[in-house]
Amino acid sequence: MPSLRLGYIAPDFEAETTQGPIKFHEWIGDSWAVLFSHPADFTPVCTTELGEVARRTEDFAKRNVKVIGLSANPLADHAKWVEDINDYGCKFGPTNVQFPIIADPERKISTLYDMLDALDPTNVDAKGIPFTVRTVFVIDPKKIIRLTLSYPASTGRNFDEIIRVVDSLQLGDKHRITTPVNWKKGDDVIVHPSVSNEEAKTLFPEFTPYLRTTPLKVE
Repeated sequence: MPSLRLGYIAPDFEAETTQGPIKFHEWIGDSWAVLFSHPADFTPVCTTELGEVARRTEDFAKRNVKVIGLSANPLADHAKWVEDINDYGCKFGPTNVQFPIIADPERKISTLYDMLDALDPTNVDAKGIPFTVRTVFVIDPKKIIRLTLSYPASTGRNFDEIIRVVDSLQLGDKHRITTPVNWKKGDDVIVHPSVSNEEAKTLFPEFTPYLRTTPLKVE
């Protein structure tokens, strides 16, 4: 199947997870979702990532974001792995994994989402089947893919960046703005190109011409 692209509807699927069976679209409901994949259980980089996501549960919750991991191992392995994650998963101390982790030992969902590692000959299981790369999908409540990121198996993700992008997307959906380089929540934003200069002066009292930057007061 062709690669998934921004603006596509995220494929629906059914899966077994550490919190029971799910139907993906039904599980998302009216929330945003972050789906992030892992090459294998019991690996150090993956353990730190899942621990960090668990530590930042409230950061995702206050943005109406559900998180769900995926790893190419059976469910029984996931249950044991969660114990390790809770003990060792975050450099800031023990964590408590409350989000589901999908069991995908046959790589069915990994294939559906084009997350398999096609190039690294070392990133395979005992049967020679490719594991996943570290892929991230940010999906909105309409089930539309709004962000995709792919990291090599050797490199842990930056969840500060993923949360930053969620903030940008949610503000852009609510206001007629875009965000500049290295933007962080609270920084000035850029007026959307669809807004004329005359309209911008009305909508954004502190509007600056050319770069069209403006403060944005948000709760």
